[in-house]
Order: sequence, then C-alpha cells, then structure tokens
Amino acid sequence: MGEKEKGLRMDHYKKGSGGSYKEVAERMKETARQQSMATANMLKIKYKLLILSSKGGVGKSLVTSSLAISLALMGKKVGVLDADFHGPSAHKMLGVPTGRGMSGRLDGTVDPVEAAAGVKLASIGLLIPRDDVALIWRGPIKAGAIRELLAYVNWGPLDYLLIDLPPGTGDEPLTLVQSIPKVTGIVLVTIPSEVSKSVVKKAIAFAAKVKTPIVGIIENMSYLRCPHGDVIYVFGKGAAEELSKEYNIPFLGSIPLDPRVREASDRGKAFFLEYPDSEAAQAFREIAARIVDIVEGGKAIIPEIPEEEGG
Repeated sequence: MGEKEKGLRMDHYKKGSGGSYKEVAERMKETARQQSMATANMLKIKYKLLILSSKGGVGKSLVTSSLAISLALMGKKVGVLDADFHGPSAHKMLGVPTGRGMSGRLDGTVDPVEAAAGVKLASIGLLIPRDDVALIWRGPIKAGAIRELLAYVNWGPLDYLLIDLPPGTGDEPLTLVQSIPKVTGIVLVTIPSEVSKSVVKKAIAFAAKVKTPIVGIIENMSYLRCPHGDVIYVFGKGAAEELSKEYNIPFLGSIPLDPRVREASDRGKAFFLEYPDSEAAQAFREIAARIVDIVEGGKAIIPEIPEEEGG
C-alpha cells in the first residue's frame, strides 16, 4: 500500500508548534472542528470502554484483543482503538502486521482495518513502517493524535469500542475521557502481585476523579496450570478480588498464564482464535458475558474514594 493510500501518515505529526497569531487561531479552529467530528463519531457507538491499568506489563493488549474477539463472536459489532502510541501491540494480538496502513478516503477520513473475527482496528502500529521505530512525542502531540483518530476513523455504528491504553493515568486516558462524550466505563487489569495491586489503586482513583464508572477488574496471569493439573500462583493470589471488595467494584474474573499466548503473538496470530478451547479463552468468554451484563444493564458505578486517598 502506497503512502498516499494510508490516509493518516506519520509525517502528519511532525508539524511545529510555533507560528503567527493567525496560524495559531487556525489551529485552534481546526482543533474545535476535529473535536466536533470526534463527538459525532463517538455518538454512533453505543458503548465505549477504556482498558486501563496504572501498571505496565499486566497484559492490557491481550485482554483488549481477546475481549474484542469474544464480544464479536457474541454477535456484537466491535472496534479496537490502540492508544498506546509508544508501545502499540494490539494489532499483533489481532493478527495484523506492523505497517499494514489504513486506507484513506477523498474526504480525508480513514477506514479501520478489519482484524480477527471482524473486529475493526485503528492503531499507530499500522502506520509505522517497522517495529523499531520509536515515537518520541510529548503530551500535546499525543493528545492531537488521539483527537484525530477519534475524528477521522470511520468506525461506523458499533456496539463496543475498546480502547487499549498505555500504563499510567496521564495524557492518553485524560484526553480520552475529555474527548469522548459519555465514556461507558473503565475495565481495570492487574496481575496478582502486591506491587501491581498497589499501583492499580491509582487507576481507581483516576476513575473517581474524572467521574467515570468502573465496569470491573480483571486479574491476568492469575495462575499457571501444570500439565498434570496442579495450579501454581506464580505472582501471588487474590489481588483483584481484594481490590474488588475494598472499592466495591465488580470482580470480572481471572485469566491463567498460558505460554501459547506468546507463541501465537510471535506468529502474528490471535491467541483466542488459535486456541479457542483453552482455559484462558473460556475465561475471556465468561468475562465478556459479565461485561455485557454490567454495561448493557447500566450497572457500572463511579467508585467513591476518600479525598485524602484520592489525592
């Protein structure tokens, strides 16, 4: 696919930030136009979910991609927006190679790529030419990129848009909750370790501060089941359930460690479809069903955090 056909291109984000008063005014006008487009685009989507954890390395991209496929196989129209610009990997989890591109239209909008199980995908990982390309972006550039992806990607009418976020509670999640009208909720991801548990509390506090409901919490890498049936709790046990009780948020379920996740990802395949009978795939199906029940039943609530704890 040629550069002209890719629609959004990486050089689009290399513009300087200076300029005359007139240029600044034009950029402000363009920003307002993009926000209006983003709002109209997002209103076509029934449920918008942020997949969040303040901790890195907990498997948010695996959770996002597997939940997206689970929902699609339930008959839902699903899209995935990868907002992790510095480490995009959702495209690989959905079986799409780096640099695949997104086709542009004459009106300046772009079409998402159709990935595994018909899931629609938009990601910076589709626009960079190689995996070793580093995006050295400050916050304003990332905020602009998010706004443009929300505005210009032709998602169409979706049931669910899952947004895969980087670690932390900074520019990306804040821009999204401010740019998307009526974010449905946040799905938290943790692993059982005490370190992850303590850091994920920041994500709960973030949800409370920005007044966004939490759909529930998932414990990834919860345990390892040996071939002869024994269970080993590699990273500890019960962190997600403890957070669930402490903050009165739903515990959505546990995902076991499975070496085939790495094998499938390395081969550019979607784990969920490669091993649909695995224990992990079954867990994702059950969690997806719980999410549908909570979201479509309007049961997600904003957590209450004491002022001194929320900061």
